[in-house]
Amino acid sequence: MVRIKRGNVASKRRKKYLSFTKGFVGVNSKLAVLAGEQMKQSLNFAYIGRRLKKRDFRRFWIYRINAASRARLNIYSIFIGCLRNISIFLDRKVLSLIALNDLSVFNLIEKKSRLS
Repeated sequence: MVRIKRGNVASKRRKKYLSFTKGFVGVNSKLAVLAGEQMKQSLNFAYIGRRLKKRDFRRFWIYRINAASRARLNIYSIFIGCLRNISIFLDRKVLSLIALNDLSVFNLIEKKSRLS
């Protein structure tokens, strides 16, 4: 019988794990089994982090709009509700940029929302 040399696919997979985890602390970048586990965990954390980043930015925009509307003696929830009633559909990112950079336009939008 001819001797079968195994491990081409497995060695490629282990090499992929080790190259991905290069720079990780301790055994997590040295042993293939632990490197594979650490790679899965780090990719999962990166996926979660991308979702958290979107959540944090939305919260930040709401803080900005709320601060700008409270400076004009209005409340965020009432302000957004009035904008919906008069069919001004600006998203929170744009509203926060307007509140930060262009106060005259934000004042105009806020006055229109008070009229409804």
